[in-house]
Amino acid sequence: MNVQQTDFSLTSTSERLLREILIAACDANETRTYLQAQTPTLRVALGADFVGLLGIDRKHHTCGWISESGHADDKHQHRWVGLADRSEPWVNGSWCAFSLPMDRPEVVWLVARFPQPMATTAHLETMREVAETLAAAVGFVSQRERIAEELKKRETLLRITQRWSQVRQLRPLLTEIAQTAAEFLHADRATIFLWDRQARLLIGRPALGVEDELRIPDDAGIAGRVLNTGRPMRVARESPEQRAIDRRVDSQLGYHTENLLCVPLKTRTGRILGVFEVMNKKNGEFTEEDEESLLGLAEQAAAALESVRDYEQVLLTRRQIVDEMAGRVQLVGRSPGILRLRREIDRLAETDLPVLILGENGTGKEVVAQLIHYLGERREHPFIAVNCAAIPESLAESELFGHEKGAFTDAHESRPGKFELAHNGTIFLDEVAELSPAAQAKLLRVLEEKMVTRVGGTRLIPVHARVIAATNRALHQWVKEGRFREDLFYRLNTVTLQIPALRDRGEDIILLAEHFLREFCAKARRPVPELSPEAKQFLLQYSWPGNVRELRNAMERIAYLCPHSRIEVADLGLTGELRREVMPLEGIAPGLKLREATKQFQIAYICRTIQSTQNNVTLAARQLGLHRANLYRKMRQLGIRVQRAEQQADEDTDAD
Repeated sequence: MNVQQTDFSLTSTSERLLREILIAACDANETRTYLQAQTPTLRVALGADFVGLLGIDRKHHTCGWISESGHADDKHQHRWVGLADRSEPWVNGSWCAFSLPMDRPEVVWLVARFPQPMATTAHLETMREVAETLAAAVGFVSQRERIAEELKKRETLLRITQRWSQVRQLRPLLTEIAQTAAEFLHADRATIFLWDRQARLLIGRPALGVEDELRIPDDAGIAGRVLNTGRPMRVARESPEQRAIDRRVDSQLGYHTENLLCVPLKTRTGRILGVFEVMNKKNGEFTEEDEESLLGLAEQAAAALESVRDYEQVLLTRRQIVDEMAGRVQLVGRSPGILRLRREIDRLAETDLPVLILGENGTGKEVVAQLIHYLGERREHPFIAVNCAAIPESLAESELFGHEKGAFTDAHESRPGKFELAHNGTIFLDEVAELSPAAQAKLLRVLEEKMVTRVGGTRLIPVHARVIAATNRALHQWVKEGRFREDLFYRLNTVTLQIPALRDRGEDIILLAEHFLREFCAKARRPVPELSPEAKQFLLQYSWPGNVRELRNAMERIAYLCPHSRIEVADLGLTGELRREVMPLEGIAPGLKLREATKQFQIAYICRTIQSTQNNVTLAARQLGLHRANLYRKMRQLGIRVQRAEQQADEDTDAD
């Protein structure tokens, strides 16, 4: 009766225990933690003094307790080493052990010591059922663990790929890839070898632990073998493949490669870029899972490298285009006004200040704006030129600031404005005085807030474009007449550049004519004709109402249409008026004392300079090499009268 009660008790306990084992497995995510949590429950349910889960490494005949519960004097590991070669249950007095039938490299045994001198049949049957159930439960947990580990690896790879995609330079990208691979696979070092096909070299960029790049023949060592076969290789510490490791590199670097994993670096189209190598795993040997991980990293690395190389090629091409465009923009001339203008351009190019360029039509205001752009840090970003005089008043806001779909009748789709297109670059507003009052008001707001709002939209769009404006109008007068906003004028007038008219540039006229002739004759594929002395004199005396633009057009016409090798006056095709040669002593009567003659010359020269700057006394003072206050003092001494309003406007401009 007692035996039957005991068997019934064990049977009930066994059923309850098996249920608990399976239920606990449903919530477990890590095998070792799950086994450690089950050991106390197993000991109590089995009525044993000691229960332990023993892991045995068959290859190295070593063992260790995964978990244990209870006390037993005789549970030393040497007793259990012999279980490595067994599969059937083991019983020795009060001790018994059952292996868990699992598909794992490590063999796990359930070991128990019962208080009875000899384990009963019921104890053995219960342990067998527990071992089988525990093995099935471990299988569930291990599968969940593998899935979780795979998801973790994929998430890590995704983060790595996203990080790599943000790198835009080759060397930092290679360093990032190598460091990531070494950390991800718990390796000591990593190297990406890029293949130089023409030189037949593998170039390590970077080789972690090496200050400079590492160069080896493309058939040397494990890296060369992987490159030529296109298949991964794993070399363990005791592998015969150790002989294939190129020890010359180890000797050169003072490093010893104990084990390594090397995979080909292929693009998605199958083109081999090189090989990817990690060395000296910190906790054992490289596994098949490590190989799969490195292959995944290599695939993402190849994609990132292709992307960066494409980006660098595009960047190089863009820089070449920018350099070519910048080389075409020249301010030709050696006259004092041009030399001074060139110095001012060099200083302004280093700043982000707004610039207002003044000058007659055709003097080269856009050329000056382009020089400021290409000599500055914004040179690789867009230069957007806008001719404000050519924009219909009804479309000015749309052109400058963009519009949203449906903002007006013909707005079939959203479109960015010129300010958005010039983001981080330069926007050149030519003939800015021709903007409508509404467009002037919105332009002022954009300049102050650095934000644009498209027509029909509400979203504020940040813009960081440098503004350079130009006009041939006398803006001081337009402001007084209410035709141009005063606040916008002061916003644009932070720095003013005055471009001299061509007729005031003296010998620059000949320099420009010969420059344009060389340029257009090269395009026309003909020898450059020579300007006769009479033609040169005519060019110097011509009034040039169209300024540099007119001269350029004349030389282009000659280059393509004039058949002569020597250009005479008749070949110039200029029909405008000649101007009288302005002599320094013109208007000064003979017989005057030197002091009076000097005074009259100064009056004439100062008035002429002020007139050439459109009555801007500040610019006139700069051209004369004087401070503005000194120029005013000189004008008062000479009796030169300046209207009070003009003087006040000029002082306000200088103060702004």
